[in-house]
Amino acid sequence: MTLLEVLAGDGEPLDIYSDIVPVLEDITLFPARVEAIYRKASAYDDVALDRLRFALLRVQIYADIHRNENMERAQAIKYASVVLEKVIFGSLMMGHEEMEHD
Repeated sequence: MTLLEVLAGDGEPLDIYSDIVPVLEDITLFPARVEAIYRKASAYDDVALDRLRFALLRVQIYADIHRNENMERAQAIKYASVVLEKVIFGSLMMGHEEMEHD
């Protein structure tokens, strides 16, 4: 499953996913692109924002599930998705202490 597929879930991809996927794949791009992603998201209506929030949540869940396969990659993916959710929405839908599993 690709990160774009994780973001999209069962729906059609939002155009912002093409901005988010490169950041998830290469965390070093994140500092330079976080503002542009935020600004694009701020133009979305409530329905699109709801879809985006669940997309970021799916990525966080995906990173948790696959963290033992590649810890560093999973941490980078989760970090970027958590920061984006906090920047765009002001808080997290789920606290990460609730999602931890071993």
